[in-house]
Amino acid sequence: MSPSTEGRLAPLLDLVRGTDRDRYLATLYAPEDKRQDLLSLYAFNAEIAGIRDRVSQALPGEIRLQWWRDAFDANDPQAAAGHPVAEALLQAIHRWNLPVQAFQNYLDARIFDLYDDPMPTRGDLEGYCGETAAAVIQLSALVLDRQAALQSAETAGHAGCALATCGLLRLLPLHRRRGQCYIPKDLLAAAGTSPEEFIAGDGGPNAPRAVVAMIALAREHLAAFEKGAKALPESLRPAFLPLAPVGAQLAKMQGREKDMLAASVDISAWRKQWLLFRRASKGWA
Repeated sequence: MSPSTEGRLAPLLDLVRGTDRDRYLATLYAPEDKRQDLLSLYAFNAEIAGIRDRVSQALPGEIRLQWWRDAFDANDPQAAAGHPVAEALLQAIHRWNLPVQAFQNYLDARIFDLYDDPMPTRGDLEGYCGETAAAVIQLSALVLDRQAALQSAETAGHAGCALATCGLLRLLPLHRRRGQCYIPKDLLAAAGTSPEEFIAGDGGPNAPRAVVAMIALAREHLAAFEKGAKALPESLRPAFLPLAPVGAQLAKMQGREKDMLAASVDISAWRKQWLLFRRASKGWA
């Protein structure tokens, strides 16, 4: 990326590079004329995902989400002048005719993050992942190659579920400290525990079994994604590159389910970069 381009994109680059390095690296493999719009999507995702960290109560978080709803309703980049992420994102929406309703649905799903209600069912979790991580992937694909993206919605859905579920597993210690439980109640019940027991103390004797079930869910969606990914055209590859480390991350979690309740489990940064490079070069064929 040239110095002049990086200077123009500095606010987006700083946010994405500092909070979502996998998506930042994936953007570097995209055509240069589309990086700004991809970065605007990823910066929006990072900003909304981080609201819970910046507010002490749910109401201020809901107010921030409402600000974004109003910005999407106005759908005018000039109205967002002074907010670099919103301005860049609205420009991307106009440039690529992105569906505004997808962003509204994203905001509706993110309300869950602001509260401590447990995730009710597996279907609810998959719906949450579909409206958030999967939507970001599909919107990125629309920027990269609209015609091809329209044929990849199902693959993007599985990709988003695998990516988001893996991310929630890595954030288990943080969520437990907050009193949040993203593992669905039906999976917890099948493992012999409950949201209340899972987030309390050491999680109880059956907490590792619940983590095993969550890993299995992520693997199921990853396998479905990889099956569909064999047909992905090279033009869409950058949108799906954040999936590159997920298989290795899930493999490292296997057998560490109890440890994951107190400490995040992840692979090294250099290995992530290598996996991203490998998928960027060869895809999933």
